Formats: sequence, structure tokens, C-alpha cells
Amino acid sequence: MIRISNKKFEELVAEAIAAVPAPYSGGLQNVAFIVEDQPSAVQSKRLKLSCNALLFGLYEGVPLPRRNGATKLLPDKITLFKRPLCLVSNDESELRKNIHHTVWHEVAHYYGLDHKRIHELEHR
Repeated sequence: MIRISNKKFEELVAEAIAAVPAPYSGGLQNVAFIVEDQPSAVQSKRLKLSCNALLFGLYEGVPLPRRNGATKLLPDKITLFKRPLCLVSNDESELRKNIHHTVWHEVAHYYGLDHKRIHELEHR
């Protein structure tokens, strides 16, 4: 487990957001990126997480393909959970990699991609 300041963690998240590959980086609109220590009780209950589950990130919103042209929606939210990410990372390099992966994964959900398609794109 790595220990890192909130400021440094947020810098790594900003770096990961800036590294989202094209064409996905250009279409992000009205998305808030949030850092929390861990999922809230409400999020855990809604996702039916077990007490030992590790959740690294969470996309909350209406994926682009399901909007049917709607433009007046609340902002989408992508939350990265610091504690689980730090728990599985042994050093800053590994944490950086895990944050980049999590940001990409949640951005892909914003675009409506399922896990199968996300993994296909990751292994290109």
C-alpha cells in the first residue's frame, strides 16, 4: 500500500484525465471528476458491494448513447476512490498506472461502452 498526499493524488488524477486517448478526450462535456477516500454508504448499498469489495472508480450519469438528444441533464460524475487505489499500489508508478486505467474505464462508461468493448480497446 502506498501513502500519498491528497494533493499528489489529485495531480495524478489530472494527469490521467489529460491522457484520455482521442477521440474520447474530445467529447467529454459536463463531466465532474471527483476524488473520495472510498465509496459512500449510499453508493455501496446501491451497487450491493460486499464489505471487502474494492471499488476504484464509479461513473454516475446517463451514458451518451442513452440520452436520445436530451441536453438538459445534470452533470455526469466520475469518482475515483483514493483508498482502494492506494491499497493495491506498491509505489507511485503503479498508482499512476492504476489511476490511468480507472479514469479510462470510467470515461468509457460515459461513452456507453460495456466491459467487453473496454477490454478490447485496452488490448489494441
